[in-house]
Amino acid sequence: MTTLSNLEDTNFETVYLIWLDAFANQTKENLEIQQQFRSIIHHLEIFESVHDCEQYIQQTPKNDRFFLIVSGRLGQEIVPRIHHYRQILSIYVYCMNKKLNEEWAKHFSKVI
Repeated sequence: MTTLSNLEDTNFETVYLIWLDAFANQTKENLEIQQQFRSIIHHLEIFESVHDCEQYIQQTPKNDRFFLIVSGRLGQEIVPRIHHYRQILSIYVYCMNKKLNEEWAKHFSKVI
């Protein structure tokens, strides 16, 4: 039988969606997408800076899990530095130049 004290001792994982894009908060389309994300996931973090995003990931508990959505340009910068973190489940790169981003992304198994 599960009791309240048993639940308090359980280490639940928290799953986050992180969106890294220099223009995440600057277009109507991106703001609408944020609303859609917030309707399906409670933990959405938006970053416009690689430094801030990486710092946030480094400071989170090792049991938390992230899905990262990143622009191709910023992905090239951050993915090599964070790919090995346990917290990262998968990374989704969106871009206009698919071929260019497929080239660098193929070296990282978490990139979808």
